[in-house]
Amino acid sequence: MFQNLRLTRPLAFFDIESTGTNPQTDRIVEIAVLRVDPDGKTVEASRQINPGVPIPSAATAVHGISEADVADAPMFTAVAPPTR
Repeated sequence: MFQNLRLTRPLAFFDIESTGTNPQTDRIVEIAVLRVDPDGKTVEASRQINPGVPIPSAATAVHGISEADVADAPMFTAVAPPTR
């Protein structure tokens, strides 16, 4: 899939699912990353996040993640280092 890339450093693609589309008020419920190394090797990782707020049914209809799915997941502050 990535054989036409001519990388000299790893390249990472990020994707999130959230409680909505407003970055000021909505929260992340899942984060995923795909890293492609210069040799073509890929590494994938994803993690569900408890947003600490209700997940609207309209958001669940888009990504399929419900409040029950993330009830035992860590909150974002527990998995992301603080920024400086």
